Amino acid sequence: MFKIVEKQINVEFTLGHHQHCMVCQIPNHVGFGESACKLTDPQDKWQQIRSIFEMVAEGPGNLKKLHFLVLPESAMPAAHVEDALDFIRNHFRANTVTMFGVEHIQLHEYRAILERYREDNEEALASVLKDLDAGDIEQVPTNWAITAVKETDGRLRVFLQAKSHPFVGEETIDPFHDLYRGKVFPLFRCTPIAFNFMVLICLDYVYRDLYQSNISTVIEKANDLFFTTRQRLDLLTILECNPKPEHRAFQDVVNGFYGEYLAYTPGVRDTVTIFNNVSDETTGIKTKGEAPFGYSSIIIHKSHKIGPVDYPEFASDDFDGLPVCRLRFGTETRLYYFNLPLFHELDPRTTRFPLKIHGIYRPDPDGRWERMADQDVMQEDENSPEKKCSLGSTAESGTKK
Repeated sequence: MFKIVEKQINVEFTLGHHQHCMVCQIPNHVGFGESACKLTDPQDKWQQIRSIFEMVAEGPGNLKKLHFLVLPESAMPAAHVEDALDFIRNHFRANTVTMFGVEHIQLHEYRAILERYREDNEEALASVLKDLDAGDIEQVPTNWAITAVKETDGRLRVFLQAKSHPFVGEETIDPFHDLYRGKVFPLFRCTPIAFNFMVLICLDYVYRDLYQSNISTVIEKANDLFFTTRQRLDLLTILECNPKPEHRAFQDVVNGFYGEYLAYTPGVRDTVTIFNNVSDETTGIKTKGEAPFGYSSIIIHKSHKIGPVDYPEFASDDFDGLPVCRLRFGTETRLYYFNLPLFHELDPRTTRFPLKIHGIYRPDPDGRWERMADQDVMQEDENSPEKKCSLGSTAESGTKK
């Protein structure tokens, strides 16, 4: 199982105001070569990601308030990682956190990048060096992700983590059909305004062995945080390239994470969980049966009480009877911009909803992104539930009616 290490970051959120997040549900076009999963269109993919970065840097409407930008697993071409980090360093606003998965590279290449950013990755580097010393594994493919934090003073900090779950769900006799298993995951602790978050890569969320599970390690760490500091894990983000995002395995873990069936778990009771999957245009991944990519979602405890909505672009439910409220998006290529819940308990004296969608963006013919009009997002028939969740006002989004 992995070890959780705390990382203090200087990110100054506005006191008493919610954070804003953008989830990018974009496609991956992948192929398998040299026992690794690689993007087949790295240049086109970088141009698509760069167009998102350019829109965030421009900040139309209230996009200037963006705090968290999330891209899926294996979304970033490895050859353009430095281009992405340079863009974030030179153009993004301070107090911005960018999370993105990167296509597979070999372990010796991953080690070299860890050494380049050694200052923020000492524990992960030490773990990789120990593993390399113990076996001939330099060529093993590594599925990895980056969390790039642009701090209050403009300094860019780069944190790396490798997926801990083996390749395609199962171990095989041939070791080169397995991924390198990362053993160090960061827990980010923002100061001076307390906010704590983690990033996992797809099946890391459900992985377990005979002794423990990844998610139980997260819960134990969050509970320890609560009992020692009275802080919680505020945000858990899962980066996915997952043809079965609603598989029973994920449903079971969500149920256990929020259910408190065997013990109180105050460290995660109010955690917001974001599943950021690729869109239904994804190609190159062979699966048995249907492969409904997409369905990125936001999950919070049932005490937040998201009202019933059912629109073409998103709907709310309880994930088949779980003790949660879930906002479930569609399968198409979209950028979803929303706020994270600020209050841990529903306050009857306010009219605020805990979760509000400020805008949904779709690709336009010129390769850029356009904000969908409210009437396009919220079309419904006469049998749809009452509207209790709405897009941000057009004045807030910078668009006139």
